[in-house]
Formats: sequence, structure tokens, C-alpha cells
Amino acid sequence: MDFSQQLEQRYSRNILLEGVGREGQRKISGSRVLVVGSGGLGSAALLYLAAAGVGTLGVVDGDSVELSNLQRQVIHFTEDLGRPKTQSAKEKIHRLNPHVRIHAFHEFLDQGNMESRIRDYDFIIDGTDNFASKFLINDTCVALGKPFCHTGVTGFAGQMMTVVPGSACLRCVLPEPPPPDISPGSSRIGVLGALAGMFGSLQAAEAIKYIVGKGALLTDRLLLCDVSEMIFREVKIRKRPQCPACGKGGRP
Repeated sequence: MDFSQQLEQRYSRNILLEGVGREGQRKISGSRVLVVGSGGLGSAALLYLAAAGVGTLGVVDGDSVELSNLQRQVIHFTEDLGRPKTQSAKEKIHRLNPHVRIHAFHEFLDQGNMESRIRDYDFIIDGTDNFASKFLINDTCVALGKPFCHTGVTGFAGQMMTVVPGSACLRCVLPEPPPPDISPGSSRIGVLGALAGMFGSLQAAEAIKYIVGKGALLTDRLLLCDVSEMIFREVKIRKRPQCPACGKGGRP
């Protein structure tokens, strides 16, 4: 792919980066990334992936924009209230970078459609807000050999890990989803909007690093953050031989 003068200028700060350059930008422009959820995490991830010039972005979300979303879901505006989130996100992405192809799916992912949606993408970003969806994404990506970035945020705390074929997966950390009363969501205890944006941006960075082959991914490591004290720490994760998803105990 030869870049026009306009595209050279648009992506100049990417091209200047050591380890990216024009060849890396060509990889970005030829890549396909799926973002599951266009909420707080997905908003930031989608905007930065579009700005970076990812060639094809997929966005999946069955929700419509509500007033309470606007505190953190920065891809949606007040005038979008009541609109499908995928429609709102697609419009903003196109306005930011018209060179990006956008596939918008106004639906929730489940056992019936998860595999077909994920199969055609190079990297998956988990921007969902519940453990049932997160574990379904984990299991499907592991089964299909698809790299993905898991992230969860609530209150002032966030966690994140990247999973690639052969690395530890989410079920190596938690074999089964915790019960809802142990892991209350943001609708019950709130979430700092900037925290969601921060982790969504980190997810976009992991996707771009994977695409261009630059740097060390957050594999076999769980990044934990408490922004109330601005403390970051990293926990090493070992691949479990009997993991129900990626180990010998894996699902058929």
C-alpha cells in the first residue's frame, strides 16, 4: 500500500515511531480489529484504533445510548440518546477517520453468534461489562486461536491482560465466573469514567503492538490498578495445565 501525501501526514506520528514506520503503518491499515462493546472501554479503544488507521473496525453492541452512559462513554454525545450505540459509534469513527471501514453489529454476542463474529478479525478487544460475556469471549478466542485483550473496570479499580495462542487465559486466573453478588458491576457501585478511558486506551495500544509486532504484550501477566491511590501492580499468571479453556482440561 502506497500512502498519499494526505495519509502520510495523517499517520506521520505513527510512521516516525521506531519499530513502526511505513511498514508498520501498512500493517495497521491492513488489519481488522473487533471491539465487543462500545461503552466506557470500547469508546476509547475505538477512537484510538480509528485514529491510528486500523483498516477495518468491527463494533458489536446491542444497547442504545442512555443518559447515564455519557459520564464515561465518550464516543456518544447527548444528541445520541436513544440511538443504537453501534450507529452512534460508527458515525463518530467515520467523522474521525473516513479511511476506516466500519462493520457495526447491533446485537449482543452469545453462544449462537460469537464464533461467526470473531472469526474474521485479527485481534479482539473485550469491552464488555459482565463476566458471562468475558468468559464467553475468552473461551471462543482460545478455541479459534484469536488474540484478545481482557479488561474489567469498576469503582476506582481496573484489571487487564492480553491472551494469545499458547499464553495463559482468563480461566487460568479464574476457572469459573464469580457469582454476581461477589462481583457487583458499575451499575451498583459506580465507575470512574477516566478509568474506563485509560484502560480502553491501553487495550488499543495492545492491539496496535500486536499488529505491528512491536514491544512486549501483557501476556501471562495481569495488570491491576487502583486509581484512588494511583497504584499499579503486575501479577504473574501461569498457564494452568488443567485449565478448562486452554489446558488439557479444555472444552471440546
